[in-house]
Amino acid sequence: MSSIRCYGGAFWCRLVYNEGMKTQKSVRQSVSLPAKTAGQVRNLAKTRRLSSNRMLVELIENGIEAEKRKQQEFFDLAERFRNATDPEEAKRLGDALGRMVFGN
Repeated sequence: MSSIRCYGGAFWCRLVYNEGMKTQKSVRQSVSLPAKTAGQVRNLAKTRRLSSNRMLVELIENGIEAEKRKQQEFFDLAERFRNATDPEEAKRLGDALGRMVFGN
């Protein structure tokens, strides 16, 4: 493990780099955003002291994880529906599945 000291103005930081750290290859992707959304991304990035690009990456990663959780919840609910023996429980689970698929 090596460390690098950075000095800039009145502050300093210590960056630590582990030779075993793997970096992911970046792919350049062009995305058009509505002006309102772009402004929201800039404001979020500013409050978190990130670049707009890094903020977009975090938002996308969080969205992907949320979609995976939502999909898993659907499969779990469908499994419970298939295994339900009580008609009332089956109706309740079927209604919940319908809301997940078609909305309220």
